[in-house]
Amino acid sequence: MSYQVLARKWRPRSFREMVGQTHVLKALINALDNQRLHHAYLFTGTRGVGKTTIARILAKCLNCETGISSTPCGQCSVCREIDEGRFVDLIEVDAASRTKVEDTRELLDNVQYAPSRGRYKVYLIDEVHMLSTHSFNALLKTLEEPPPHVKFLLATTDPQKLPVTILSRCLQFSLKNMPPERVVDHLTHVLTAENVPFEADALWLLGRAADGSMRDAMSLTDQAIAFGEGKVLAADVRAMLGTLDHGQVYGVLHALLQGDARGLLDAVRQLAEQGPDWNGVLSEMLNVLHRVAIAQVLPDAVDNGQGDRERVLALAQALPGEDVQFYYQMGLIGRRDLPLAPDPRSGFEMVLLRMLAFRPADADGAPKVQLKDPGISQATTDPRTNPVAGATSSAPVAVAAPQPAPVQAPAPAVAPAPEASQPVAAPAPAPAPAPAPAPAPVVEAPAPAPAAEATVVAAVEESILPAPSAEPVAEPPAPVVEATADVVDLPWEEPAAPVVAESPVSVEAESRAEPEVQPEPEPVVEAVPAVVEPIAQPTVVAAADESDDEPPPGDYDDYYEADADSIAYMDDFGPAEEPAATVPEVLPAAQPATGLAAEWLDLFPRLGLSGMTGNIGANCTLVAVEGDVWRLHLDPAQSALFNANQQRRLNDALNQYHGRNLKLEVEVRRPEQETPAQAAARKRAARQRQAEEAIASDPLVLKMIEMFGAQVRADTIEPLDR
Repeated sequence: MSYQVLARKWRPRSFREMVGQTHVLKALINALDNQRLHHAYLFTGTRGVGKTTIARILAKCLNCETGISSTPCGQCSVCREIDEGRFVDLIEVDAASRTKVEDTRELLDNVQYAPSRGRYKVYLIDEVHMLSTHSFNALLKTLEEPPPHVKFLLATTDPQKLPVTILSRCLQFSLKNMPPERVVDHLTHVLTAENVPFEADALWLLGRAADGSMRDAMSLTDQAIAFGEGKVLAADVRAMLGTLDHGQVYGVLHALLQGDARGLLDAVRQLAEQGPDWNGVLSEMLNVLHRVAIAQVLPDAVDNGQGDRERVLALAQALPGEDVQFYYQMGLIGRRDLPLAPDPRSGFEMVLLRMLAFRPADADGAPKVQLKDPGISQATTDPRTNPVAGATSSAPVAVAAPQPAPVQAPAPAVAPAPEASQPVAAPAPAPAPAPAPAPAPVVEAPAPAPAAEATVVAAVEESILPAPSAEPVAEPPAPVVEATADVVDLPWEEPAAPVVAESPVSVEAESRAEPEVQPEPEPVVEAVPAVVEPIAQPTVVAAADESDDEPPPGDYDDYYEADADSIAYMDDFGPAEEPAATVPEVLPAAQPATGLAAEWLDLFPRLGLSGMTGNIGANCTLVAVEGDVWRLHLDPAQSALFNANQQRRLNDALNQYHGRNLKLEVEVRRPEQETPAQAAARKRAARQRQAEEAIASDPLVLKMIEMFGAQVRADTIEPLDR
């Protein structure tokens, strides 16, 4: 007897022997047990996931001599003939080789005849997407209303090529790819039953190489048995598949973890002996780093799809999270730049060396970076650090209230006074033309930024020092006035603008907290009528910067009805800037909606549309319905937002609501009857008029107008039920 390959020998013969596809088996088993059978089934999925196998088992369930059930006996003549592929009432058609319409017509000519032996005549059409358009059209009528003794079972790997008319006549079941874990479990069962020695790592290599196909996994296992002389060993499978040793990837990562450049290059040298695809090696490293990142966030989410779960968890504990993210990002950039390298190996080595050179520093050896000033007001800090005061002194600086007077030239340097509280004579020998006014109120100025310290000090000295005078004038002592939030009137003129200290409470608290500190002499400041320029307040600038931040962009895809009242407040603040986008104005309808237009007003809110698609639908009206063809008129003012994508979305919403396929035609033309947007605008205007009338007739409002001469601002009235 000739050898039978594993894929055919271990083909399932009942639903109980199927591996995976539980979502499909559950529906078929319930349908068979409850006798709720459809006349056409469509099985889709990639190669080797069980489409033809499920179709044959279903044919066996329908024709088993024991009756229709989900558990065929497998012993009767019908079951044996189906398993052997020689049952006369199971017609298997290879659509890839019989694509012509003549072949389909010949096949359908025999549909009318009753089955020869079985209960049903089953047509199993494999790779049905290969049929021509004429073949599909010839199959439509029979597929929709076949004789009661006929069942159609269709299988395809590319359902996108099937016409919608075929899909709508079948029950479609999408089969899933086989995960590596399920493939390894099945291969373990098969090899154990076949008494073939194997290694677990070899099965994981075969499971990943199968790429979701159980048939490919069985075929590769046959090849591995032949390659390994009756054994399935990891080294033989790796050599057969030409794949990279997964352990070498971990060797590279461990060298990176240890910061061992020599070990890193040795690992690359060992990889080079196998002649690998360096782009694939880098891709494998990225896969491992991705799983390590998942293990650091949620260890339970790491699967054993590659048989290295323990290695991944160990690496996740040893490798810092910032290193994982850095290596992953560097690997992505390296894959992009790898074709630009002189040769792939040197490019791969440079990626690893770059990872090693620029990896994040350890926490203990990381440089201590001085943080920037967070912007706290200097009025709440130690006043001795104020650069405006010159030396370390707790005395405040005398600053006059701002006026538009010009700034005088700086005077010669003056001698410091021994105490700030004692009277000091002005040392300037030049006489003054007029007696000096009373001293100015004292306000503590905050320290400027360090970068502009010299400029600010020079400006203050230039503005507060007196100009040269003709004769010396004795100056009374300048009393220290505590900074408060009250208004201070200047003694030599009418009351001016108030001078407000930033933080009076903190200044008083600091003066009480350090009574032992003796202030050093400060420069003599002679109060003059000339007014200095105000010193820039850094805290005010910071607040302005924060308030000037633009809000984050909104979700412009949401459907928004423009309301003219919502922007009326701009009239109170003068002309505004030109808006970024202009919403087209909704004009009133030519006539009220009747007939199909009224039906569209009732249907549109139920479609659940939003964004631009909702705006397009709201400005349309239904003008004609001819079978499955719907014709709409779109307001030309909204034509700038309309395109084929919006028409497709609107058509999909109609198909989903009606449960059938409709063809939508949209013509840009001014609607003659009311659209949903116009109806909404009309109702909104009516509610606004009712609200204004209610306010105008309110007794309390009328009494306020009569007693106080109040006026009602119509632009502030909004209906409550908006």
